[in-house]
Amino acid sequence: MNWYLEVLKKYAVFTGRAHRTEYWMFFLFNFIIAIVLGVIDGVLGTAILGLIYSLAVLIPGIAVGVRRLHDTNRTGWWLLIGLVPLIGFIVLIVFFVQDSQEGSNDYGPNPKKSGSLGDRFSS
Repeated sequence: MNWYLEVLKKYAVFTGRAHRTEYWMFFLFNFIIAIVLGVIDGVLGTAILGLIYSLAVLIPGIAVGVRRLHDTNRTGWWLLIGLVPLIGFIVLIVFFVQDSQEGSNDYGPNPKKSGSLGDRFSS
């Protein structure tokens, strides 16, 4: 849960780096929350809760994706390849599962070595 909250604290921070654990834990919690809200919306016969939640986490989701790409020494503009059906999705998944670039890169120091939450879950 700390990973999820950490991303929300950096609501619109598009600079720096985010390592794999930060990105994938945010993704996992978003998935779980979306399922729960989908069930609640289904019971209530609405779609408003899921819509509000999706809009609330849209910017942090993009921001953590950009920071994850920075961690692999790629520009955040690579997120736009996700607009290409299937191929873009596969390319982004490959980028997101890659390990952090060792040491500092153009986007900052390695988050695994910076004393952040990553030290607990370094991969």
